[in-house]
Amino acid sequence: MDFDRQLDARGLNCPLPILRAKKALTEMQSGQVLHILATDPGSVKDFHAFARQTGNELLSTAEIAGEFDFYIKRG
Repeated sequence: MDFDRQLDARGLNCPLPILRAKKALTEMQSGQVLHILATDPGSVKDFHAFARQTGNELLSTAEIAGEFDFYIKRG
C-alpha cells in the first residue's frame, strides 16, 4: 500500500505507539496515509480505538512475524 510517511514504533509499549502516531498525524495533511510498524500486541486494539476516536481511517492492519503493520489515513 502506498503511504506518505512511516513511523517505526517497534520496541515501544503502550501508550508510546499511539502518542507517536498522533504526533505524526498532526504534522500530515488530510487524506495522507501513515504507515506504522509496531511490536506491542496491545497496539492492535489501541489503533482500532484510536482511529474511531480521532476520526482518522484505519485502512489496514496486518501481523507479519510478530510485527504489526497499520495504515491510517488522516481525516
